[in-house]
Amino acid sequence: QVQLAESGGGLVQAGGSLRLSCAASGRTFGSYVVAWFRQAPGKEREFVTAISGSGLSTYYADSVKGRFTISRDNAENTVYLQMNNLKPEDTAVYYCAADHNPPGNTRPWAYDYWGQGTQVTVSS
Repeated sequence: QVQLAESGGGLVQAGGSLRLSCAASGRTFGSYVVAWFRQAPGKEREFVTAISGSGLSTYYADSVKGRFTISRDNAENTVYLQMNNLKPEDTAVYYCAADHNPPGNTRPWAYDYWGQGTQVTVSS
């Protein structure tokens, strides 16, 4: 059972940056597709970005393209989300999720393993 733990959230002004980390357990981390989702109060959980096990393929929601970058360091069992030019609408709890072979990559139900979430708040 892989375990995931997010960190790096906090309060930032609009236009600022944050770097989130998703630390994973396990010895086969490089075989997992990892995604970031976010959920704002009163809203459904929303896909943000995903990365293949090798790190060679990435996918971004239109709302974050050009601002967010997902990356991974399999030697450290960690996936990162670099968030630049943050906007108030980015405010949400951010979750990382992983699966060996998700049946799709943009829906929460596709992922079996989830972290506890980390709060990102962007003030204007």
